[in-house]
Amino acid sequence: MKKITFALAVLLVLMPFAEVDAKTYKISISQFVEHPALDAALKGFQDYMKENGVDVDYNVHNAQANMATAGQIGTQIMGEKPDLILAIATPSAQTCAQALKKAPHMKNTPMLFSAVTDPLVAGLVKDLQQPGGNITGVSDMLPLDQHMAMVKKFIPSLKILGVMYNSGEANSRSSVKLLRKVSKEMGFEVVDATVSKTSEVYQAAKSLVGRVDAVFIPTDNTVVESLESAVKVCVENNLPLFGSDVDSVKRGAVAAMGFDYYKHGRQTSAMAQRILGGARPANTPVETQEELKLHINQKYANLMDTKVPDELLKAADKVYE
Repeated sequence: MKKITFALAVLLVLMPFAEVDAKTYKISISQFVEHPALDAALKGFQDYMKENGVDVDYNVHNAQANMATAGQIGTQIMGEKPDLILAIATPSAQTCAQALKKAPHMKNTPMLFSAVTDPLVAGLVKDLQQPGGNITGVSDMLPLDQHMAMVKKFIPSLKILGVMYNSGEANSRSSVKLLRKVSKEMGFEVVDATVSKTSEVYQAAKSLVGRVDAVFIPTDNTVVESLESAVKVCVENNLPLFGSDVDSVKRGAVAAMGFDYYKHGRQTSAMAQRILGGARPANTPVETQEELKLHINQKYANLMDTKVPDELLKAADKVYE
């Protein structure tokens, strides 16, 4: 009798752990737009989950760069009642956060953001070390001083840098504000070319021709989605174009000292697993990806009549010929 009682006791103790191990989590994802960087972040997130044996049912939504659609997706996700929400890019994170506030039944549901430049300016967290509430994540804030030092190695005589971005995106405004500060310290001027939608990218790029020495595109979802339009203008006018993410180099930017968004997604996934395991977003610090990669596109550097310094070629993590 004692043996049976002991066996039952052991079974009862182990059952809750077996249920946790076997659980299939529901994760709803809102991605603002399809482009290689954000797509890589999503893939990195999903791959890391799979590799670590976490069983997940995903509901993946894409707003196709439309803010109204992003808002609708946020509301739809509240109806899905997931175990965790993942928002990729600032506009999606903001709309999901707004929807979360209006959904009392979701008050204990954790939300993570990925590929968000400035979560403080975006109103997602109160403090980077102690976010408060149920939102935290991984920021892609660029160390722009390092990036601009790279640009100046390409163009030592740089006097005026054109920057293309969507002024309606909080992440882009934050990046450009920081860029202006860095530019003053490094002795060059910044000229804006703003857009509100992808169809305006080509004309915005043309507006910079003859006015700037080079063009820089920050982590701006609208411009990056239509990067080829900017590349076309820069090739036609021998105007060097620099990106802020390594995926843009593959598509035609001369160079970028930026993040690998696939690794960015994996880092976000590791945080998600900790939170699903019981960690609280309120006191889970916002993380950044510290490892930068230097990618260079030799072919497009030639097409834009830009010499690649030998020291950068030797230091590059990836060179596209």
